[in-house]
Amino acid sequence: MKKFFGGKPINDVTSRAALSLLGFCYYHIQDFSNAAECYEQLTQLHPEVEEYKVYYAQSLYKSGAYPEATKASFALDNTDSHIKMVKLQASVKYCEEDYSAAKVTNFYDTTSNPVKNKDHFKGPVPAGSFIFLLMSFMSVLIYNIALTFYSQKNYPQALKYITMIIEKGIQDHPELSIGMKTEGIDMHSVGNTLVLHESALIEAFNLKAAIEYQLKNMKGAQEALTDMPPRSEEELDPVTLHNQALMNMDTKPSEGFQKLAFLLQQPSFPHVTFGNLLLLHCKHEYFDLAADVLAENAHLTYKFLSPYMYEFLDALLTCQTAPEEAFRMFDEMSSKLTEQLRKLAKQVLQEARLNRDDEAQKKVLQDYDLMQEKYVVVLMAQAKIYWNHAHFPMVEKIFRKSVEFCNNNDTWKLNVAHVLFMQNKYKEAIGFYEPIVKKHYNNILSVSAVVLANLCVSYIMTSQNEEAEELMRKIEKEEEQISYDDPEQKVFHHCIVNLVIGTLYCAKGNYDFGITRVIKSLEPYSKKVGPFLGLKILFFQILSNSLNMTQLDKVVLICVCVCYGKEVPALIEQPLEELHVHIGKNTVTYEARLLKALFYEVISWNK
Repeated sequence: MKKFFGGKPINDVTSRAALSLLGFCYYHIQDFSNAAECYEQLTQLHPEVEEYKVYYAQSLYKSGAYPEATKASFALDNTDSHIKMVKLQASVKYCEEDYSAAKVTNFYDTTSNPVKNKDHFKGPVPAGSFIFLLMSFMSVLIYNIALTFYSQKNYPQALKYITMIIEKGIQDHPELSIGMKTEGIDMHSVGNTLVLHESALIEAFNLKAAIEYQLKNMKGAQEALTDMPPRSEEELDPVTLHNQALMNMDTKPSEGFQKLAFLLQQPSFPHVTFGNLLLLHCKHEYFDLAADVLAENAHLTYKFLSPYMYEFLDALLTCQTAPEEAFRMFDEMSSKLTEQLRKLAKQVLQEARLNRDDEAQKKVLQDYDLMQEKYVVVLMAQAKIYWNHAHFPMVEKIFRKSVEFCNNNDTWKLNVAHVLFMQNKYKEAIGFYEPIVKKHYNNILSVSAVVLANLCVSYIMTSQNEEAEELMRKIEKEEEQISYDDPEQKVFHHCIVNLVIGTLYCAKGNYDFGITRVIKSLEPYSKKVGPFLGLKILFFQILSNSLNMTQLDKVVLICVCVCYGKEVPALIEQPLEELHVHIGKNTVTYEARLLKALFYEVISWNK
């Protein structure tokens, strides 16, 4: 827009018509910061025009500058603007999550407007009116209905209304290129147009992504984001940018951290950004960075972190310097949560016994599940203190104490299985691993490869070889089906299971069978040189023992890694690592050659 005004800064433009047009255009392409600048200039040049003051306050509100918007709203001294001022102030309070203040502000608006106090406006909207609204298909209204169901955790109903918005968008606006990016078609940006804004498509796809994320369907969440009408990165709204960072964190962690850190510097960002950035720093063990972010943004702590979240992060960071103190902090949190869990469990029993209100019972159950989730997170963080020091009996003791509240929780069961496995209690570990695997038996590759490998090892160590072989056949069959459906997709479950079993037999001195298993784990070689770290560990284990020529011949076969590992990274670098491994050295081929040279040196072939 500025090129039409000689490239002048907005503050240097004095034409009322030019500023009005520019502000209007900026507002409708959702560039609210620049729109606010235009209307601020207009309020100074023409203070007698009330509309410019209204538009200035609205632009500030839309840009997320809530304190400035509130201040600007007080400049609305015209009687006709009073209702707009009150509504704007209530909206600001609502966005700042100051709900009590928002209610009070809205109360004054309601009492000053006699129409809203008519009796026929009380209670729910009549069914006929609701159907009429649906038929008129106001996308923003439908989105708000979906959002309400989402907040109630009624995801099927929320998805139903989201689908309505998307189907209407596809039908009415083919120019928005919905779903094209997911299909691999490169499309130009559609921009932040008024049509896109009124369609509520961006909001709908973000909500769909959030639902899929909550349901732990990461592929579905990522597809919801790529199905959006295409826009360039600088055109993305804060919610989309946040969701892209969060849902692609496993594959693009560096980009994710950059996007979240960028959002934190903006005047407006999703409230969960602050907590998510801190938690992700801790997840990747960047505790110093998490502490820095917390210290630099102290003003956001009480605004965006719940007491539970703050206490949890405080304990996590304390753990790095004072593990005993951190254990005590986690213990205090656990005590508070167990007390609340007991109260909620009592309410669940009362509601079930009275059986008067299904909605009330559902609400209590949801509250209990949420509290249990918080408790499990604290419990795992507490147990990890001892796990990191390989004090597995103490970890088991912590888990045993929590059986009252966690015996039906899959995360708890899985970690109990792991700690039993680490103590060679294979029979007991099977009792926890088996239900998890059987629960997902029809989609067995959705189970972690480590879980499948540990279960197979537990079967072997308890002389249940037939069960281990049956499980491995099931894994191999599903992998073959995936390879048939999508030859380019790489799946490593069967590879990792064979690698773990091969390592087990080598550790027990049965090198012939163990190495055979390891070599089998690499087939087909063109696809299976990825899990190279496990191979390296095994190589060094074998090197520490004497080898005969038969064993050596089998080991040398693994040098196929040299042929097929040129483009496969040997090391997955940490996302925020400052010192990077040379690109030529960070390949399976390079490390395989080093190992090959080491073998030759050990057996004196180089002499």
